[in-house]
Amino acid sequence: MVRAAGVSQYRRDPRARVADPDCFKEMKAYVLDLYRDIEAVHSFEDPAGNVFDCIRIEQQPALSGHTGPLPQPPDLRPVLDGEPPAPGVPSVADAGASAGRDRHGNLRQAPPGTIPMRRVTLAELTRFETLRDFQRKEPGPSAGARPLNPAAAPEVTPSTPDPDTGLNHRYAYTEQVVDNLGGHSSLALWQPAVSSDQVFSLAQHWYSAGDGAATQTVEAGWQVYPDKYGHAQPVLFIFWTADNYASTGNYNLDAAAFVQTNASWPIGGALAPASVVGGQQLEIEVSWFLFAGNWWLYMGGLAASDAVGYYPASLFNGGAMTTGAEEIKYGGETVCRAVSWGPMGSGAHASAGFGQAAYQRDIYYFPSGGGSQWASLDVKQPTPGCYSLEPKTAPAPWGIYHYYGGPGGGDC
Repeated sequence: MVRAAGVSQYRRDPRARVADPDCFKEMKAYVLDLYRDIEAVHSFEDPAGNVFDCIRIEQQPALSGHTGPLPQPPDLRPVLDGEPPAPGVPSVADAGASAGRDRHGNLRQAPPGTIPMRRVTLAELTRFETLRDFQRKEPGPSAGARPLNPAAAPEVTPSTPDPDTGLNHRYAYTEQVVDNLGGHSSLALWQPAVSSDQVFSLAQHWYSAGDGAATQTVEAGWQVYPDKYGHAQPVLFIFWTADNYASTGNYNLDAAAFVQTNASWPIGGALAPASVVGGQQLEIEVSWFLFAGNWWLYMGGLAASDAVGYYPASLFNGGAMTTGAEEIKYGGETVCRAVSWGPMGSGAHASAGFGQAAYQRDIYYFPSGGGSQWASLDVKQPTPGCYSLEPKTAPAPWGIYHYYGGPGGGDC
C-alpha cells in the first residue's frame, strides 16, 4: 500500500503540507525503511485512536544490527539514600493486568517479548512540508539554525508571531546549572487547547549540555501536538538532539534512537484522563538517569522495573551528553505559527495555585558524584503576561515544586 501511494491522494487532506513530490518520495522511502524486517504480532489503538504495533524487542529500529544481550537498568531507589544504584532485574515487556481493550476489542497490552511501537503513516508525514520537519522538535524553514530550547535560547520580548516558527517558542520554566546524571519530577497532566494557528503545548524535563550548535539534550514529558498525532489529547513523548536540533533528533520511536525495553508505557500514546480544574489532579512521574553509557527513562517510579528504555550515549558522538548533563530544566513550552500562542498547562497563571494551575513537584537531580539532591532552581518567565511561574517548597511528597502556565495570547 505504501509502495503504491502517490502524493495526490494525500493532498486531498486539508491538513496536508508536503512541499512537493520529491519530499513525498523521501517520506515514502522513510516509512518503508522504518518498517523493513518488522513484523507485528499484535496491534491495538490507544484512547485517541492511534495504532500501536507490538513488535519483538529486537526488531525495533534502534536495535537494527545489534547483537548480544541488552543492557539492564539499575534500581535507583538506593541512590535516594546516597548509595550506588543497585543491580537491576531484567526488564520485562509487560503492560500489567490492568490493561483495557480498545474499541475493536483488542487488548491494550504488548505480548511478552514485544514492545508497542506507534504506527508512523504517510498521512501523518504529509502534514509536514519535509521529512526533517516531521523529525524536528517543531517544523519550520529555519528550525535547526537557532536554539529551540531554553538551554541556549535568548530572553525574548513580546512580539507578533514570525512565519518562521523557529522564532515562536515561548517558555515558563526553572533551571539549574549543575553537573548531573539526570533528575526527577512529577508533572500534572493537562489538556490545553491547540488551534490550527498553533503547533504544540507541552510540559517536560530538559537535561542538556554543550553550547550553541553543540547543544545536546534528552527530554521527556507530555505534549498536545495535533499535527503530529492527529488528535488533541496529551501524549507521552520523548526527544533528543546532538546538535541543537539542526540535523539530529526525533520523537519517540520514529527513528533509530531510543531503545524501548519495557512495554508498560506506549511512547507517543495518549494519556487519559487529564486533570480537571477544581477537581482531580492527574500526574505522570518522570526520571532520567545516565548509567553505564545509557540515558535511562523511568516512568512511575525508580525501580528497575520502572525503566522504559534508554538512549545510547553513543548518539551524542563523544559530545558533552556522552558523560553527563550540565543543566536541568523543568517547565512548559508552546509554539505557534500565526496569530497567537496557545495556553500552557491548564491555561491558568501560576498564581491560581493548586487545582487550577499546572505544576511540577518533587523536583530533584542526581549529581555526578552520586546520590540525589533537591534542585535549586532559577525562574525563567520571559513573557509573564502570557505564561508565569511561581517556585515553592513544602514537606514531602511535594518538596521543591512550582506552579506554571498561562493563557498565551497574541503578544507573548
